[in-house]
Amino acid sequence: MATTTKKTTKAKVAVQTREEFQSALLVLFTDEIKDIYWAEKHLTQALPKMERAATSDGLKEAFANHLQQTQLHVERLEQVFELLQEKIQAKKCDAMEGLVLEGESIIEDTDEGTATRDVGLIIAAQKVEHYEIAAYGSLTQLAKTIGRDDIAVILAKTLAEEKETDELLTAIAENTVNYDAATE
Repeated sequence: MATTTKKTTKAKVAVQTREEFQSALLVLFTDEIKDIYWAEKHLTQALPKMERAATSDGLKEAFANHLQQTQLHVERLEQVFELLQEKIQAKKCDAMEGLVLEGESIIEDTDEGTATRDVGLIIAAQKVEHYEIAAYGSLTQLAKTIGRDDIAVILAKTLAEEKETDELLTAIAENTVNYDAATE
């Protein structure tokens, strides 16, 4: 009988450890959702500045469209908070703050109305997109890992849109802006 008790106790310890593991992942996941929420909210302030600073009509339009998309991303994240039964809360994202500051310095360091500024803005915007792609890719997979496929579907939509924006910025750079800057 003592042997059975030992096995039962070990099984309980293993279950508790697995539960603790899931709980720790959920805490990390929620924390990262707060981080990307702050990042997206911060971008809604930065994108209009980038649009005003851009010279190319195509780039201006891309920034304007991405602002609308970013507002949708914020709404989706608020939906994720609701699904998690968590208070909607932002946690400062140091990475996004740094990327936005880098974009602002490009605006300050380049001449207004030049394709060179547009090249710099595209570089800054793609750094932001790559950060978001990494964040949403990781969060989508983590949502699946913790058994939240409902949330994974939401995050995957945003991930796909971030990838599309990155591809659009590449196309603008390759098809016009880089060549215009080379001839200034």
